[in-house]
Amino acid sequence: MQPGQPGARIVALETFVNEFVGFVRITTRDGRQGWGQLSTYNADITAQVFHRQIAPWSLGRGVEELEALVAEIPEREHKFPGTYLRRALAGLDTAVWDWRGRAEGLPVAALLGGSAGGLRAYASSMRRDITPEQEAVRLTRLRDEQGFDAFKFRVGAECGHDRDEWPGRTEAIVPAMRRALGEEVSLLVDANSGFSPPRAIEIGQMLQDNGVEHFEEPCPYWELEQTAEVTRALDLDVTGGEQDCELSQWRRMIEMRAVDIIQPDILYLGGVVRTMAVAAAGAAAGLPCTPHCANLSMVTLFTMHLLRALPNAGKYLEFSIEGPDYYPWQEGLFENDPYRVENGRLRVTEAPGWGVMPNPAWLEKAQYRISRTE
Repeated sequence: MQPGQPGARIVALETFVNEFVGFVRITTRDGRQGWGQLSTYNADITAQVFHRQIAPWSLGRGVEELEALVAEIPEREHKFPGTYLRRALAGLDTAVWDWRGRAEGLPVAALLGGSAGGLRAYASSMRRDITPEQEAVRLTRLRDEQGFDAFKFRVGAECGHDRDEWPGRTEAIVPAMRRALGEEVSLLVDANSGFSPPRAIEIGQMLQDNGVEHFEEPCPYWELEQTAEVTRALDLDVTGGEQDCELSQWRRMIEMRAVDIIQPDILYLGGVVRTMAVAAAGAAAGLPCTPHCANLSMVTLFTMHLLRALPNAGKYLEFSIEGPDYYPWQEGLFENDPYRVENGRLRVTEAPGWGVMPNPAWLEKAQYRISRTE
């Protein structure tokens, strides 16, 4: 059955959520299903938005209409711009892509114009609460045991207004990581909107001196002019965009070349369709795309498929190194683990759709809700 035939009309949209993460299941008239995910964090709130503001416009429509729905729904809900609507829209989008892949017997990467295959990953630390020495031990172990040859660590303080997590931490951790990991590895840092332009430029010069190649979100992300000032002043790649969910802001960012590398987050932005549009705009401007995917829910899997299809894909996949001690809610999400690291690389398989199923035991404990046609 082709996606455009009557059996492919959406008849049910279900959510299974807790506070941190939520899965979406789509069912069409012919009984076929697909799985996607709402954005992480406050997923229980996002699920309410999904059933109130996404499902009513989607039920009864065909899965082949996804691209139209992704354009229509923000207009139908124009009084509600911003993150929650997009986080909910991502649940519909990613579930439809899984449905399409399963219907065609192909991985989503192939539907997007790419293929199954491997991806170089960078080991991404989320922590600022440990010393440079402790971070060096963690990252060195990953280099030696799992073969990573690229690493990201944190500098400054989140939205820190030029304050460090504690005095001197940034100046200490940058050379410490280079000494510990050696000259051959790629180093990336994330400032999480921590600095003013003068301080970001000062830090950026130190990063350049230590061979760091990627300086993420140096200034408050909503202040594009500040980020652009830093980008113009430095030779290393200034990157950003993970928080931005409005396409108009993305157009501004790309037109003014506020960053050297764009970093959309599939779930924050509203799904694969919108992320592909942002990536294409970046490609037209000559900007690589290295998406943000900072946890091991389905967002990293979505990003793996996307990177296998983008002509302007960045050099590596973000891969969080944080386990249950940091993200306890990641435990037990999947029936089959999609995140096997070999020699610092992960692989998109030939399995249809996203190639993964939520863990039935997790689903049984989740808050459940269904929207369906009469």
